[in-house]
Amino acid sequence: MNEHMMDVYINDHLTMKLVCLPQHLTELVLGRLLTEQIITSSEDVDHIYICEYGKRAKVYLKNSARSTQSSSDAFVEVTPTCCTGNHILNDYFVTSKEPQSLTPIFWKPEWIFHMADAFADGSPLHGITFATHSCILAQKDHILFSCEDIGRHNALDKVIGYALRHNIDLHQCMVYSSGRIPTDMTLKVIHVGIPILSSKASPTSEAIDLAKKYHLTLICAARRDRMKVFTK
Repeated sequence: MNEHMMDVYINDHLTMKLVCLPQHLTELVLGRLLTEQIITSSEDVDHIYICEYGKRAKVYLKNSARSTQSSSDAFVEVTPTCCTGNHILNDYFVTSKEPQSLTPIFWKPEWIFHMADAFADGSPLHGITFATHSCILAQKDHILFSCEDIGRHNALDKVIGYALRHNIDLHQCMVYSSGRIPTDMTLKVIHVGIPILSSKASPTSEAIDLAKKYHLTLICAARRDRMKVFTK
């Protein structure tokens, strides 16, 4: 397993440096743009170009009025819990809108168990290396997409980006993560409108508070035959 590094330019400004696995790079970029509040939907993107080596991504937004003039000289990056060195280098395109409360959707425990089964049986690289995280996107008992990456943030962004590319309504989806759930993972899900977040691992107290505040259904310690529901 090799680390892959990619520079992301938005309207020709170097905005992100990502460390990831070199699969589903378009999904990663799209998902990161949405979870960082740089776009609100795929309609905000004019086009994305990724070089043949996957080392550079160029994104052009339809609203090109945003520029360095909207940047704050006092911008300070909040370092996330991600351990792979991903960085937002400027706030030229970040909107920083207040999250909206989610509308809960009906769910069944069997659907969570189904995702846990899929994680246990369908993470080949993790099975070999024990060095990756996984994320699964589903609607009810139907798994739409799954992926692996070095970091759990990347894996989550990839499934979100997949939904954007395929016009999937995230408000009717749920995700399953292999990693722990701190506030930044929770906020990613809240910002994009996914109403159910489940994980093999545990949440922080602050993540639970966020889930309660924004009506996110948070289910952790989810295995094939058991789970712990923190918020409904």
